[in-house]
Amino acid sequence: MTTEGGLPVGDYTTRLVVGVGGRAGVSVAEVCALIEETLRGAGLTAEAVTALATVESKVDEAGIAGAAERFGVPLVGHPAEQLAAIDVPHPSDTARGAAGTPSVAEAAALAAGGELLVPKRRSVAATCAVATAHAHDLRHHGDAEVADAGSTLVDLAVNVRADTPPAWLKERIAASLGDLAAYPDGRAARAAVAARHGLPVERVLLTAGAAEAFVLIARALGAVRPVVVHPQFTEPEAALRDAGHRVERVVLRAADGFRLDPAAVPEDADLVVIGNPTNPTSVLHPAATLAALARPGRILVVDEAFMDAVPGEREALAGRMDLPGLVVLRSLTKTWGLAGLRIGYVLAEPEVIAKLAAAQPLWPVSTPALVAAEACVAPAALAEAEEAARRIAVDRAHLLAGLAEFDEVTVVGVAEGPFVLIQVAGAAEVRTRLRALGFAVRRGDTFPGLDRSWLRLAVRDRVTTGRLLQALDHALALAAR
Repeated sequence: MTTEGGLPVGDYTTRLVVGVGGRAGVSVAEVCALIEETLRGAGLTAEAVTALATVESKVDEAGIAGAAERFGVPLVGHPAEQLAAIDVPHPSDTARGAAGTPSVAEAAALAAGGELLVPKRRSVAATCAVATAHAHDLRHHGDAEVADAGSTLVDLAVNVRADTPPAWLKERIAASLGDLAAYPDGRAARAAVAARHGLPVERVLLTAGAAEAFVLIARALGAVRPVVVHPQFTEPEAALRDAGHRVERVVLRAADGFRLDPAAVPEDADLVVIGNPTNPTSVLHPAATLAALARPGRILVVDEAFMDAVPGEREALAGRMDLPGLVVLRSLTKTWGLAGLRIGYVLAEPEVIAKLAAAQPLWPVSTPALVAAEACVAPAALAEAEEAARRIAVDRAHLLAGLAEFDEVTVVGVAEGPFVLIQVAGAAEVRTRLRALGFAVRRGDTFPGLDRSWLRLAVRDRVTTGRLLQALDHALALAAR
């Protein structure tokens, strides 16, 4: 896993990635000298470099790793098979034979999806190339995949559970419309959420979805060194940047199954954000791993928006009161199909809740949303959600079994959420062909840490999955022609 340094707010245009290759034993001095000469020749500055990139087999090469350290940027390793699929302007049979890719430097520079600015340059034992860093669109969300298609596409891009909200919930919400003349009163819903998690009511704040909670956290908690663990939901970083923060990233690697090593998080980070299970990787981090990040003086934000889609909510931290600075976010929009109603909540220490509440406008949650919150944490609703989570697990296993039949498709890590992240060569073309065949899937390259080879698929019922797999087979066959 790698750490990405903070960038000036809004600085998405001058970021550079330097792809680096080198023979065994190449020195730090030679790699640095080549990079510096290449940058100067192109009128570029070392300050604009945000990462060095290479093939995974060379990330432990002392000269390359040392160069990244000297430049003060992360070293990103890419699988040889991923780099081999990238078109480069100066392929080399020698490089292909030695590293499994026709140009380590050019392919690694382009792996994040940017544009090549400086083609391969050589020294005696090293090569480098420079590309613009792909600017991840932090504001792109799955709904954009279906926004202009009406009801013509099968929606596998948005992670809201299919066939929701249920009829009983619609009736409860509709019945609340008679109370719209009165100002919203959130006391009953807040007490119900507190009881659901066995917490004092002072530890609960109701919000207009988890997205509002991220904005409140960014504006109200005064972080000095915020760190976001990626790949994950991009709204936390976007909210922090909008609030004027310099955001650092800890980027988990596919080679590690997108698993977190707590030691990768800087010791002096005073705000850490991570999802569990994580969107889009579908990885469920052990509760003990996340708990190891908590400490006095640090706010640990765990986004559990999809935790109720995990049978038994194992590895959940919601309800814990023994971890200093723990802030857990929950959303009711995914399991219950309430994205248009906007309802979620924050669980945290009373002092943190008070700061967040002070940053909210008056009456931030509508009466229908409050009614929905109270209804969705009732015992009968929790039992229904648990049954839905068990069905999702079965349907996900069916999807994974089908995907395993495709040699072109790789599923990284162990999926535990209501979605699956896949890697496939030519993913952008495959996504377009799936769309033509009636299926909307989520592009992955807007998530920091992922490139254009990734797609996210929502888990659906077996019949829908069967149709998707047939369409995927067709799309892959067309892409291979």
